[in-house]
Amino acid sequence: MTLTIKANQWITLEQLDAAAAGAVPVELDTEVWQRVRTSRETLEKFVENDRVIYGVNTSMGGFVDWLVPVTMAQELQENLINAVATNVGQYLDDRTVRAIMLSRIVSLARGNSAISPANLEKLIQIHNAGIAPCVPEKGSLGTSGDLGPLAAIALVGIGQWKARLEGEVMPGADALAKAGIEPMTLSFKEGLALINGTSGMVGLGSLVFARARKLLDAYLMVSALSVEGLRGMTKPFDPRVHELKPHRGQREIAKRLWDVLKDSAMAVNELDTETTLAGEMEDSAKHASQPIEDAYSIRCTPQILGPVLDNMTQVARTLEDELNSSNDNPLVVPEENDVFHNGHFHGQYVSMAMDHLVISLATMTNLANRRIDRFLDKSNSNGLPAFLCRENPGLRLGLMGGQFMTASLTAETRAMAMPMSIQSLTSTGDFQDIVSFGFVAARKAREALDNATYVVAFELLCACQAVDIRGGADALSSGTRQLYERTRKLVPYLDRDVTITDYVEAIAREILGERPVAEAEALR
Repeated sequence: MTLTIKANQWITLEQLDAAAAGAVPVELDTEVWQRVRTSRETLEKFVENDRVIYGVNTSMGGFVDWLVPVTMAQELQENLINAVATNVGQYLDDRTVRAIMLSRIVSLARGNSAISPANLEKLIQIHNAGIAPCVPEKGSLGTSGDLGPLAAIALVGIGQWKARLEGEVMPGADALAKAGIEPMTLSFKEGLALINGTSGMVGLGSLVFARARKLLDAYLMVSALSVEGLRGMTKPFDPRVHELKPHRGQREIAKRLWDVLKDSAMAVNELDTETTLAGEMEDSAKHASQPIEDAYSIRCTPQILGPVLDNMTQVARTLEDELNSSNDNPLVVPEENDVFHNGHFHGQYVSMAMDHLVISLATMTNLANRRIDRFLDKSNSNGLPAFLCRENPGLRLGLMGGQFMTASLTAETRAMAMPMSIQSLTSTGDFQDIVSFGFVAARKAREALDNATYVVAFELLCACQAVDIRGGADALSSGTRQLYERTRKLVPYLDRDVTITDYVEAIAREILGERPVAEAEALR
Protein backbone atom coordinates (compact mmCIF):
# COMPACT_ATOMS: atom_id res chain seq x y z
CA MET A 1 0.00 0.00 0.00
CA THR A 2 1.28 3.45 -0.95
CA LEU A 3 -0.14 6.93 -0.50
CA THR A 4 0.14 8.55 -3.92
CA ILE A 5 -0.22 12.32 -3.91
CA LYS A 6 -1.70 13.58 -7.17
CA ALA A 7 -2.07 17.08 -8.56
CA ASN A 8 -4.81 19.07 -6.82
CA GLN A 9 -5.61 16.05 -4.63
CA TRP A 10 -7.32 16.71 -1.31
CA ILE A 11 -5.65 14.66 1.42
CA THR A 12 -8.06 13.78 4.22
CA LEU A 13 -7.31 13.49 7.92
CA GLU A 14 -8.27 9.83 7.70
CA GLN A 15 -5.62 9.27 5.03
CA LEU A 16 -3.00 11.07 7.10
CA ASP A 17 -3.91 9.12 10.26
CA ALA A 18 -3.91 5.77 8.46
CA ALA A 19 -0.62 6.47 6.69
CA ALA A 20 1.09 7.56 9.91
CA ALA A 21 -0.27 4.57 11.81
CA GLY A 22 0.79 2.03 9.22
CA ALA A 23 4.08 3.63 8.21
CA VAL A 24 2.67 3.77 4.67
CA PRO A 25 5.17 4.92 2.01
CA VAL A 26 4.33 8.05 0.06
CA GLU A 27 4.97 8.98 -3.55
CA LEU A 28 4.19 11.90 -5.85
CA ASP A 29 2.76 11.50 -9.33
CA THR A 30 4.42 12.93 -12.45
CA GLU A 31 2.25 16.04 -12.60
CA VAL A 32 3.08 16.93 -8.99
CA TRP A 33 6.80 16.54 -9.64
CA GLN A 34 6.49 18.84 -12.64
CA ARG A 35 4.74 21.45 -10.51
CA VAL A 36 7.52 21.25 -7.87
CA ARG A 37 10.16 21.56 -10.58
CA THR A 38 8.43 24.56 -12.17
CA SER A 39 8.23 26.33 -8.83
CA ARG A 40 11.94 25.87 -8.25
CA GLU A 41 12.82 27.01 -11.77
CA THR A 42 10.65 30.11 -11.33
CA LEU A 43 12.55 31.05 -8.19
CA GLU A 44 15.88 30.48 -9.92
CA LYS A 45 14.83 32.91 -12.65
CA PHE A 46 13.98 35.52 -10.02
CA VAL A 47 17.48 35.09 -8.58
CA GLU A 48 18.99 35.54 -12.05
CA ASN A 49 16.99 38.75 -12.39
CA ASP A 50 18.41 40.08 -9.10
CA ARG A 51 15.11 40.15 -7.22
CA VAL A 52 15.49 40.57 -3.46
CA ILE A 53 13.60 37.74 -1.76
CA TYR A 54 13.41 36.80 1.91
CA GLY A 55 15.45 33.73 2.75
CA VAL A 56 17.00 33.71 -0.71
CA ASN A 57 19.36 36.66 -0.66
CA THR A 58 18.39 38.08 2.73
CA SER A 59 18.89 36.73 6.20
CA MET A 60 15.88 35.70 8.29
CA GLY A 61 13.96 36.41 11.47
CA GLY A 62 15.47 39.20 13.51
CA PHE A 63 18.16 39.62 10.82
CA VAL A 64 15.59 40.26 8.08
CA ASP A 65 17.27 43.55 7.23
CA TRP A 66 20.59 41.87 6.27
CA LEU A 67 21.41 41.06 2.64
CA VAL A 68 23.24 37.78 1.99
CA PRO A 69 24.58 36.85 -1.48
CA VAL A 70 23.28 33.58 -2.93
CA THR A 71 26.86 32.31 -3.09
CA MET A 72 26.53 31.79 0.68
CA ALA A 73 23.16 30.03 0.39
CA GLN A 74 24.14 26.61 1.77
CA GLU A 75 25.83 28.07 4.82
CA LEU A 76 22.90 30.41 5.46
CA GLN A 77 20.29 27.65 5.19
CA GLU A 78 22.23 25.26 7.41
CA ASN A 79 22.80 28.03 9.95
CA LEU A 80 19.07 28.70 9.96
CA ILE A 81 18.20 25.08 10.72
CA ASN A 82 20.81 24.74 13.45
CA ALA A 83 19.89 28.08 15.02
CA VAL A 84 16.19 27.32 15.42
CA ALA A 85 16.45 23.62 16.38
CA THR A 86 16.13 24.54 20.04
CA ASN A 87 13.23 22.37 21.23
CA VAL A 88 13.66 20.47 24.49
CA GLY A 89 11.96 17.68 26.40
CA GLN A 90 10.76 14.19 25.57
CA TYR A 91 10.94 13.06 21.97
CA LEU A 92 7.74 12.64 20.02
CA ASP A 93 6.77 9.06 19.22
CA ASP A 94 7.50 7.69 15.75
CA ARG A 95 3.88 7.81 14.61
CA THR A 96 3.61 11.51 15.39
CA VAL A 97 6.91 12.23 13.63
CA ARG A 98 5.63 10.36 10.57
CA ALA A 99 2.44 12.43 10.61
CA ILE A 100 4.48 15.64 10.78
CA MET A 101 6.75 14.59 7.91
CA LEU A 102 3.73 13.56 5.84
CA SER A 103 2.08 16.92 6.52
CA ARG A 104 5.21 18.72 5.33
CA ILE A 105 5.45 16.55 2.22
CA VAL A 106 1.80 17.26 1.37
CA SER A 107 2.39 21.00 1.68
CA LEU A 108 5.64 21.02 -0.31
CA ALA A 109 4.01 18.87 -2.99
CA ARG A 110 1.63 21.71 -3.79
CA GLY A 111 4.55 23.29 -5.63
CA ASN A 112 4.59 26.76 -4.13
CA SER A 113 7.51 26.45 -1.71
CA ALA A 114 10.25 26.26 -4.37
CA ILE A 115 12.12 23.38 -2.79
CA SER A 116 14.24 21.49 -5.28
CA PRO A 117 12.84 18.16 -6.48
CA ALA A 118 16.04 16.45 -5.33
CA ASN A 119 15.64 17.54 -1.72
CA LEU A 120 11.91 16.85 -1.62
CA GLU A 121 12.70 13.37 -2.94
CA LYS A 122 15.18 12.87 -0.10
CA LEU A 123 12.60 13.95 2.49
CA ILE A 124 10.23 11.36 1.03
CA GLN A 125 12.99 8.74 1.10
CA ILE A 126 13.66 9.48 4.77
CA HIS A 127 9.99 8.97 5.57
CA ASN A 128 9.68 5.82 3.47
CA ALA A 129 12.83 4.30 5.00
CA GLY A 130 11.25 4.43 8.47
CA ILE A 131 13.72 7.00 9.77
CA ALA A 132 12.12 8.99 12.59
CA PRO A 133 14.11 12.11 13.50
CA CYS A 134 14.25 12.73 17.24
CA VAL A 135 11.89 15.67 17.74
CA PRO A 136 11.82 17.21 21.24
CA GLU A 137 8.25 18.23 21.96
CA LYS A 138 8.61 21.55 23.79
CA GLY A 139 9.64 24.95 22.47
CA SER A 140 7.67 25.82 19.35
CA LEU A 141 6.09 29.27 18.99
CA GLY A 142 3.83 27.97 16.23
CA THR A 143 4.44 31.09 14.20
CA SER A 144 6.91 31.43 11.37
CA GLY A 145 5.90 27.80 11.41
CA ASP A 146 6.85 25.04 13.83
CA LEU A 147 10.48 25.97 13.44
CA GLY A 148 11.92 23.85 16.26
CA PRO A 149 10.14 20.55 15.50
CA LEU A 150 10.57 20.84 11.74
CA ALA A 151 14.23 21.86 12.12
CA ALA A 152 14.93 18.63 14.01
CA ILE A 153 13.64 16.76 10.96
CA ALA A 154 15.56 18.97 8.53
CA LEU A 155 18.80 18.45 10.47
CA VAL A 156 18.56 14.71 9.93
CA GLY A 157 17.97 15.47 6.25
CA ILE A 158 21.36 17.16 6.01
CA GLY A 159 23.07 14.41 8.03
CA GLN A 160 23.10 16.02 11.45
CA TRP A 161 21.27 15.56 14.80
CA LYS A 162 19.91 12.09 15.61
CA ALA A 163 17.11 9.76 14.61
CA ARG A 164 15.48 6.43 15.41
CA LEU A 165 15.71 3.62 12.90
CA GLU A 166 14.48 0.11 13.65
CA GLY A 167 14.07 1.06 17.30
CA GLU A 168 17.63 2.34 17.73
CA VAL A 169 18.66 5.96 18.29
CA MET A 170 21.69 6.89 16.21
CA PRO A 171 23.32 9.95 14.61
CA GLY A 172 21.30 11.30 11.71
CA ALA A 173 24.18 10.68 9.31
CA ASP A 174 24.31 7.01 10.34
CA ALA A 175 20.55 6.61 9.87
CA LEU A 176 20.79 8.03 6.35
CA ALA A 177 23.79 5.84 5.50
CA LYS A 178 22.06 2.72 6.82
CA ALA A 179 19.07 3.50 4.59
CA GLY A 180 21.29 4.32 1.60
CA ILE A 181 20.20 7.98 1.43
CA GLU A 182 22.62 10.78 0.59
CA PRO A 183 22.27 13.89 2.83
CA MET A 184 20.55 16.93 1.37
CA THR A 185 22.63 19.80 0.02
CA LEU A 186 20.61 22.94 0.61
CA SER A 187 20.51 25.89 -1.73
CA PHE A 188 18.74 29.24 -1.28
CA LYS A 189 15.27 29.09 0.31
CA GLU A 190 15.39 25.31 0.89
CA GLY A 191 16.06 25.27 4.63
CA LEU A 192 13.24 27.76 4.96
CA ALA A 193 10.93 25.57 2.86
CA LEU A 194 11.60 22.58 5.13
CA ILE A 195 10.81 24.35 8.40
CA ASN A 196 8.69 27.43 7.69
CA GLY A 197 5.19 25.99 8.02
CA THR A 198 2.45 24.64 10.27
CA SER A 199 3.12 20.96 9.55
CA GLY A 200 4.19 20.19 13.12
CA MET A 201 0.94 21.28 14.73
CA VAL A 202 -1.08 19.80 11.85
CA GLY A 203 0.58 16.38 12.14
CA LEU A 204 0.31 16.18 15.92
CA GLY A 205 -3.12 17.83 16.02
CA SER A 206 -4.56 15.50 13.40
CA LEU A 207 -3.55 12.40 15.37
CA VAL A 208 -5.00 13.84 18.56
CA PHE A 209 -8.20 14.73 16.76
CA ALA A 210 -8.56 11.22 15.32
CA ARG A 211 -8.36 9.71 18.81
CA ALA A 212 -10.72 12.33 20.25
CA ARG A 213 -13.33 11.64 17.60
CA LYS A 214 -13.13 7.90 18.30
CA LEU A 215 -13.53 8.62 22.01
CA LEU A 216 -16.68 10.66 21.38
CA ASP A 217 -18.22 7.80 19.38
CA ALA A 218 -17.37 5.36 22.16
CA TYR A 219 -18.70 7.75 24.77
CA LEU A 220 -22.14 7.78 23.17
CA MET A 221 -22.45 4.06 23.86
CA VAL A 222 -21.03 4.52 27.37
CA SER A 223 -23.65 7.24 27.88
CA ALA A 224 -26.44 4.86 26.86
CA LEU A 225 -25.13 2.23 29.29
CA SER A 226 -24.97 4.84 32.05
CA VAL A 227 -28.60 5.78 31.38
CA GLU A 228 -29.48 2.14 31.97
CA GLY A 229 -27.23 1.74 35.00
CA LEU A 230 -28.78 4.82 36.62
CA ARG A 231 -32.33 3.79 35.59
CA GLY A 232 -32.70 6.94 33.53
CA MET A 233 -35.63 7.81 31.30
CA THR A 234 -35.43 7.58 27.50
CA LYS A 235 -38.14 10.02 26.41
CA PRO A 236 -35.85 13.08 26.62
CA PHE A 237 -33.98 11.54 23.65
CA ASP A 238 -37.06 11.19 21.46
CA PRO A 239 -36.08 12.73 18.10
CA ARG A 240 -39.49 14.42 17.83
CA VAL A 241 -38.70 16.90 20.59
CA HIS A 242 -35.23 17.60 19.17
CA GLU A 243 -36.80 18.70 15.91
CA LEU A 244 -37.79 21.80 17.88
CA LYS A 245 -34.13 22.86 18.22
CA PRO A 246 -32.15 22.86 14.97
CA HIS A 247 -28.61 22.14 16.20
CA ARG A 248 -27.31 19.30 14.06
CA GLY A 249 -25.06 17.76 16.69
CA GLN A 250 -27.81 17.72 19.30
CA ARG A 251 -30.21 16.03 16.90
CA GLU A 252 -27.65 13.39 15.95
CA ILE A 253 -26.70 12.60 19.54
CA ALA A 254 -30.35 12.32 20.59
CA LYS A 255 -31.22 10.02 17.70
CA ARG A 256 -28.30 7.72 18.36
CA LEU A 257 -29.18 7.42 22.05
CA TRP A 258 -32.84 6.87 21.19
CA ASP A 259 -31.99 4.15 18.69
CA VAL A 260 -29.59 2.36 21.04
CA LEU A 261 -31.97 2.39 24.01
CA LYS A 262 -35.20 1.51 22.22
CA ASP A 263 -34.99 -2.19 23.14
CA SER A 264 -33.69 -1.65 26.69
CA ALA A 265 -35.66 -3.13 29.57
CA MET A 266 -33.47 -1.44 32.17
CA ALA A 267 -33.91 2.18 31.07
CA VAL A 268 -37.16 3.73 32.27
CA ASN A 269 -40.25 4.51 30.21
CA GLU A 270 -41.41 7.92 31.38
CA LEU A 271 -45.06 6.90 31.06
CA ASP A 272 -44.51 4.17 33.66
CA THR A 273 -43.08 6.76 36.04
CA GLU A 274 -46.00 9.07 35.35
CA THR A 275 -48.49 6.26 36.07
CA THR A 276 -46.75 5.43 39.34
CA LEU A 277 -46.74 9.05 40.46
CA ALA A 278 -50.37 9.55 39.48
CA GLY A 279 -51.28 6.66 41.79
CA GLU A 280 -49.46 8.36 44.65
CA MET A 281 -51.27 11.68 44.23
CA GLU A 282 -53.31 12.84 47.30
CA ASP A 283 -55.16 15.96 48.41
CA SER A 284 -52.07 17.41 50.11
CA ALA A 285 -48.46 17.78 49.08
CA LYS A 286 -46.32 14.73 49.74
CA HIS A 287 -42.91 13.35 48.84
CA ALA A 288 -43.09 11.13 45.76
CA SER A 289 -41.35 7.79 45.43
CA GLN A 290 -39.36 8.99 42.43
CA PRO A 291 -38.81 12.18 40.39
CA ILE A 292 -40.58 12.85 37.09
CA GLU A 293 -37.31 13.99 35.49
CA ASP A 294 -33.68 12.87 35.59
CA ALA A 295 -30.75 15.08 36.50
CA TYR A 296 -29.09 17.11 33.75
CA SER A 297 -26.14 14.70 33.40
CA ILE A 298 -28.63 12.15 32.03
CA ARG A 299 -31.46 14.15 30.50
CA CYS A 300 -29.32 16.84 28.85
CA THR A 301 -26.81 14.51 27.20
CA PRO A 302 -27.80 15.60 23.65
CA GLN A 303 -27.58 19.26 24.61
CA ILE A 304 -24.11 18.70 26.14
CA LEU A 305 -22.52 16.30 23.65
CA GLY A 306 -24.23 17.91 20.65
CA PRO A 307 -22.00 21.01 20.83
CA VAL A 308 -18.99 18.71 21.28
CA LEU A 309 -19.87 16.90 18.05
CA ASP A 310 -20.45 20.13 16.14
CA ASN A 311 -17.22 21.58 17.52
CA MET A 312 -15.22 18.52 16.47
CA THR A 313 -16.67 18.78 12.98
CA GLN A 314 -15.28 22.32 12.72
CA VAL A 315 -11.93 21.25 14.19
CA ALA A 316 -11.63 18.59 11.49
CA ARG A 317 -12.43 21.11 8.77
CA THR A 318 -9.75 23.51 10.03
CA LEU A 319 -7.08 20.82 10.28
CA GLU A 320 -7.84 19.47 6.84
CA ASP A 321 -7.78 22.94 5.28
CA GLU A 322 -4.38 23.57 6.86
CA LEU A 323 -3.05 20.17 5.80
CA ASN A 324 -3.91 20.92 2.17
CA SER A 325 -2.36 24.38 2.18
CA SER A 326 0.89 25.98 1.08
CA ASN A 327 1.94 27.20 4.54
CA ASP A 328 5.28 28.77 3.79
CA ASN A 329 6.92 32.15 3.31
CA PRO A 330 7.77 33.33 0.77
CA LEU A 331 5.61 31.45 -1.73
CA VAL A 332 6.45 31.15 -5.39
CA VAL A 333 3.38 30.94 -7.65
CA PRO A 334 4.42 29.91 -11.17
CA GLU A 335 1.04 30.81 -12.71
CA GLU A 336 1.47 34.38 -11.55
CA ASN A 337 5.20 34.44 -12.28
CA ASP A 338 5.60 36.09 -8.92
CA VAL A 339 6.79 35.58 -5.39
CA PHE A 340 4.68 36.56 -2.38
CA HIS A 341 5.98 37.52 1.04
CA ASN A 342 3.17 36.46 3.33
CA GLY A 343 2.18 34.99 6.69
CA HIS A 344 0.79 31.56 5.73
CA PHE A 345 3.07 29.96 8.33
CA HIS A 346 1.01 31.50 11.15
CA GLY A 347 -0.73 28.80 13.18
CA GLN A 348 -3.64 30.73 14.68
CA TYR A 349 -6.25 28.61 12.91
CA VAL A 350 -4.83 25.37 14.25
CA SER A 351 -4.12 26.82 17.67
CA MET A 352 -7.70 27.96 18.12
CA ALA A 353 -8.99 24.63 16.78
CA MET A 354 -6.88 22.76 19.34
CA ASP A 355 -8.13 25.05 22.11
CA HIS A 356 -11.68 24.26 21.07
CA LEU A 357 -10.83 20.56 21.08
CA VAL A 358 -9.61 20.87 24.68
CA ILE A 359 -12.89 22.59 25.59
CA SER A 360 -14.77 19.69 23.99
CA LEU A 361 -12.71 17.16 25.94
CA ALA A 362 -13.19 19.11 29.17
CA THR A 363 -16.94 19.08 28.52
CA MET A 364 -16.93 15.30 28.08
CA THR A 365 -14.84 14.96 31.23
CA ASN A 366 -17.23 17.17 33.22
CA LEU A 367 -20.17 15.06 32.11
CA ALA A 368 -18.47 11.77 32.96
CA ASN A 369 -17.40 13.15 36.32
CA ARG A 370 -20.99 14.09 37.21
CA ARG A 371 -22.35 10.69 36.22
CA ILE A 372 -19.66 8.97 38.27
CA ASP A 373 -20.82 10.99 41.27
CA ARG A 374 -24.40 9.85 40.69
CA PHE A 375 -23.32 6.22 40.51
CA LEU A 376 -21.38 6.47 43.78
CA ASP A 377 -23.74 8.71 45.80
CA LYS A 378 -26.48 6.54 47.30
CA SER A 379 -28.90 9.48 47.50
CA ASN A 380 -28.73 10.13 43.74
CA SER A 381 -28.37 6.70 42.12
CA ASN A 382 -31.97 5.47 42.02
CA GLY A 383 -31.39 2.62 44.44
CA LEU A 384 -27.73 1.66 44.07
CA PRO A 385 -25.61 1.06 47.19
CA ALA A 386 -23.10 3.69 48.26
CA PHE A 387 -19.92 3.58 46.20
CA LEU A 388 -21.39 0.61 44.30
CA CYS A 389 -20.33 -1.55 47.23
CA ARG A 390 -23.03 -4.20 47.76
CA GLU A 391 -20.96 -6.76 49.64
CA ASN A 392 -19.55 -5.87 53.09
CA PRO A 393 -20.03 -2.08 52.91
CA GLY A 394 -18.03 -0.26 55.54
CA LEU A 395 -15.49 -3.03 55.78
CA ARG A 396 -15.01 -2.43 52.07
CA LEU A 397 -14.79 0.97 50.41
CA GLY A 398 -16.03 -0.12 47.00
CA LEU A 399 -15.26 2.26 44.14
CA MET A 400 -14.73 5.28 46.38
CA GLY A 401 -11.08 5.63 45.40
CA GLY A 402 -11.83 5.81 41.70
CA GLN A 403 -13.63 9.08 42.28
CA PHE A 404 -10.44 10.55 43.73
CA MET A 405 -8.67 9.86 40.45
CA THR A 406 -11.45 11.14 38.21
CA ALA A 407 -12.00 14.30 40.24
CA SER A 408 -8.29 15.03 40.02
CA LEU A 409 -8.15 14.49 36.27
CA THR A 410 -11.32 16.52 35.73
CA ALA A 411 -9.86 19.49 37.64
CA GLU A 412 -6.59 19.17 35.75
CA THR A 413 -8.39 19.09 32.40
CA ARG A 414 -10.47 22.15 33.28
CA ALA A 415 -7.26 24.05 33.94
CA MET A 416 -6.00 23.01 30.51
CA ALA A 417 -9.03 24.66 28.91
CA MET A 418 -7.39 28.08 29.32
CA PRO A 419 -6.63 28.78 25.66
CA MET A 420 -3.06 28.76 24.38
CA SER A 421 -4.06 30.71 21.27
CA ILE A 422 -4.29 33.96 23.27
CA GLN A 423 -0.99 33.55 25.14
CA SER A 424 1.12 35.38 22.56
CA LEU A 425 4.56 36.65 23.59
CA THR A 426 6.77 38.74 21.34
CA SER A 427 10.18 37.41 20.28
CA THR A 428 12.93 37.77 17.66
CA GLY A 429 13.63 41.44 18.26
CA ASP A 430 9.88 42.16 18.02
CA PHE A 431 9.80 40.71 14.49
CA GLN A 432 7.67 37.72 15.50
CA ASP A 433 5.52 39.97 17.66
CA ILE A 434 2.31 37.91 17.82
CA VAL A 435 2.52 34.11 17.84
CA SER A 436 0.03 31.25 17.94
CA PHE A 437 1.50 28.54 20.18
CA GLY A 438 -0.36 26.07 17.97
CA PHE A 439 2.02 23.20 18.64
CA VAL A 440 1.70 23.76 22.39
CA ALA A 441 -2.10 23.80 22.01
CA ALA A 442 -1.91 20.46 20.19
CA ARG A 443 0.26 18.97 22.95
CA LYS A 444 -2.20 20.24 25.54
CA ALA A 445 -5.08 18.64 23.64
CA ARG A 446 -3.19 15.35 23.63
CA GLU A 447 -2.85 15.46 27.42
CA ALA A 448 -6.48 16.47 27.89
CA LEU A 449 -7.47 13.54 25.69
CA ASP A 450 -5.57 11.10 27.90
CA ASN A 451 -7.34 12.50 30.96
CA ALA A 452 -10.76 12.32 29.35
CA THR A 453 -10.14 8.73 28.28
CA TYR A 454 -9.37 7.66 31.84
CA VAL A 455 -12.40 9.43 33.31
CA VAL A 456 -14.74 7.88 30.73
CA ALA A 457 -13.10 4.50 31.39
CA PHE A 458 -14.01 4.73 35.07
CA GLU A 459 -17.57 5.78 34.23
CA LEU A 460 -17.87 2.65 32.09
CA LEU A 461 -16.52 0.53 34.95
CA CYS A 462 -19.15 2.07 37.27
CA ALA A 463 -21.94 1.51 34.74
CA CYS A 464 -21.12 -2.19 34.41
CA GLN A 465 -20.93 -2.57 38.19
CA ALA A 466 -24.36 -0.90 38.50
CA VAL A 467 -25.87 -3.18 35.84
CA ASP A 468 -24.76 -6.27 37.76
CA ILE A 469 -26.14 -4.90 41.02
CA ARG A 470 -29.48 -4.31 39.28
CA GLY A 471 -29.67 -7.91 38.13
CA GLY A 472 -27.35 -8.37 35.20
CA ALA A 473 -27.10 -7.75 31.50
CA ASP A 474 -30.27 -9.50 30.32
CA ALA A 475 -32.27 -6.27 30.60
CA LEU A 476 -29.76 -4.19 28.59
CA SER A 477 -30.36 -3.05 25.05
CA SER A 478 -28.77 -5.14 22.34
CA GLY A 479 -26.24 -2.38 21.65
CA THR A 480 -25.14 -1.68 25.20
CA ARG A 481 -24.99 -5.38 26.02
CA GLN A 482 -22.13 -5.74 23.55
CA LEU A 483 -20.25 -2.95 25.31
CA TYR A 484 -20.99 -4.53 28.70
CA GLU A 485 -19.69 -7.92 27.58
CA ARG A 486 -16.52 -6.44 26.10
CA THR A 487 -15.89 -4.66 29.39
CA ARG A 488 -16.54 -7.76 31.44
CA LYS A 489 -13.83 -9.59 29.52
CA LEU A 490 -11.41 -7.07 31.00
CA VAL A 491 -12.97 -6.25 34.37
CA PRO A 492 -14.93 -8.65 36.60
CA TYR A 493 -17.77 -7.68 38.91
CA LEU A 494 -16.01 -6.27 41.96
CA ASP A 495 -17.23 -7.96 45.16
CA ARG A 496 -13.95 -7.31 46.93
CA ASP A 497 -11.63 -4.32 47.09
CA VAL A 498 -8.75 -4.52 44.63
CA THR A 499 -6.47 -2.04 42.94
CA ILE A 500 -8.36 -0.89 39.84
CA THR A 501 -5.57 0.98 38.03
CA ASP A 502 -4.87 -1.86 35.61
CA TYR A 503 -8.61 -2.23 34.92
CA VAL A 504 -8.98 1.46 34.07
CA GLU A 505 -5.89 1.31 31.87
CA ALA A 506 -7.22 -1.78 30.08
CA ILE A 507 -10.60 -0.16 29.36
CA ALA A 508 -8.89 3.00 28.09
CA ARG A 509 -6.65 0.98 25.82
CA GLU A 510 -8.87 -1.85 24.59
CA ILE A 511 -12.34 -0.27 24.46
CA LEU A 512 -12.08 3.50 24.24
CA GLY A 513 -9.41 3.72 21.58
CA GLU A 514 -5.71 3.60 21.15
CA ARG A 515 -3.26 3.47 23.95
CA PRO A 516 -3.08 6.87 25.68
CA VAL A 517 0.17 8.74 25.18
CA ALA A 518 0.85 8.47 28.92
CA GLU A 519 1.22 4.69 28.45
CA ALA A 520 3.43 4.88 25.36
CA GLU A 521 6.97 3.59 25.42
CA ALA A 522 9.50 5.76 27.18
CA LEU A 523 11.26 7.71 24.49
CA ARG A 524 13.81 9.55 26.56
